[in-house]
Amino acid sequence: MTEPRSAGADALAQPQSPLAVGDETRLRFEVDAESGAARTGTVHTQRGSFATPVFMPVGTRAAVKHLAADDLEDLGSEIMLANTYHLMMRPGHDVVAGLGGLHEMMGWSGHVLTDSGGYQIFSLKPKLDDDGATFKSTYDGTVYKLTPELAAEVQCALAPDIQMVLDVCPSLPSSPEKLRWAVDTTASWAARARAAFATESKRYSDTYPDRPALSQFGIVQGGIDEALRRESAERTVEIGFEGYAIGGLSVGEDKTEMYPALAATTSVLPEDQPRYLMGVSDPVSLVEGVASGVDMFDCVLPTRNARHGTVLTSAGKLSLRRLEFRDDRGPLDPACSCSVCARYGRGYLRHLMLTKEPTAQRLITIHNLAWTFDLVDRIRDAVRRGTLDDLRRETNEVWG
Repeated sequence: MTEPRSAGADALAQPQSPLAVGDETRLRFEVDAESGAARTGTVHTQRGSFATPVFMPVGTRAAVKHLAADDLEDLGSEIMLANTYHLMMRPGHDVVAGLGGLHEMMGWSGHVLTDSGGYQIFSLKPKLDDDGATFKSTYDGTVYKLTPELAAEVQCALAPDIQMVLDVCPSLPSSPEKLRWAVDTTASWAARARAAFATESKRYSDTYPDRPALSQFGIVQGGIDEALRRESAERTVEIGFEGYAIGGLSVGEDKTEMYPALAATTSVLPEDQPRYLMGVSDPVSLVEGVASGVDMFDCVLPTRNARHGTVLTSAGKLSLRRLEFRDDRGPLDPACSCSVCARYGRGYLRHLMLTKEPTAQRLITIHNLAWTFDLVDRIRDAVRRGTLDDLRRETNEVWG
């Protein structure tokens, strides 16, 4: 493990964002310790700071299902994710703005990152052209077009700390032609989104001078083609953002194909800015992602699993619906120190799940998030101690 170092020394060698000049406090990333490509660090914003590696719970409609802001605070969460598409539809970004933005509306003092609608391009299959994506609302069937400019405008109204550019996320496998179009279009949209963000974020700052400044991350595409990944990363960095996300992975490819593409991407991204692997949270990928130099992760998997009675434990996944747990007084995970494991037994939680008592989903959600946060803490500690390879082997034995 190398000695901790500041990221500031490398900053001058990196391309300058058009918003960086005279606005150095918008977002700053400091590397604290390194072990190979892995690192721990701190993201500093005008709102405060959060430690990396970090897992961001997904609050699609401005709430993590079954949990409130104080639950997330009790769990130690420092940043969460909200979904631009869904909030644009309901209650509407203008309504969120009128309620004071996401933080004030939710009563949440931590950081918020919003996606751009790019995942909906992957999942809802809208009509795409060079200008944007034409969707039919999943709520009322209304047809609308989301462009890079509109995505930036909507997110500035939502007022997160970090917003994402609109991108094209193709499923895998995809043809070389489709991947090429996704890379080229994502780069074109990123430049447009950055220009729109410069205008919209200034308007936001002028309107709300006492609020923290907003930041924007670019997104890298390219499927599992390592050359395309490097090209996409280079083109995105050339535009200049406060941070960079790796999109279009864990969307159908095998893990053995995912990791080389991920490493090819992080090798090009700036060392002094945060790197975010989108939509990934399974234990093996968390550890491997950090080993490849990733700092930020999000996924619905821990909370979605909880709603179906699937528990994350140190021994692997556990299906609470199984008959063998009917009379089990033991905790969900004997190795877990969360509030749920300290108080409730498997038999009781199984009873709540089978009788469709919502309390079950809430309690298992709390446990699964606590377990995931603990894993990230262990990863962070392993990087500092230089023992990440040991944790990789241990995690693969249980979850591989």
